[in-house]
Amino acid sequence: MQQLFLALILALWGRGSASVAVQNATPVAIEFLGLRSVELPVGVVLSFGVAGGLVVTALLITLARHRRPQR
Repeated sequence: MQQLFLALILALWGRGSASVAVQNATPVAIEFLGLRSVELPVGVVLSFGVAGGLVVTALLITLARHRRPQR
């Protein structure tokens, strides 16, 4: 049941982000620590953010499972 719930959340989130990306094609530039990126459409920036978040979350979950004591 947990996997179904997780799949539903990911599907709804994916649909929402796709809708935002399609409706808003305005170029944006990211500024971080004084550095500025090239201007990219909102959808591309959103996709990179989601992909980065998924990778970081997967790494954190993997690290947490390895640190947990074996029973």
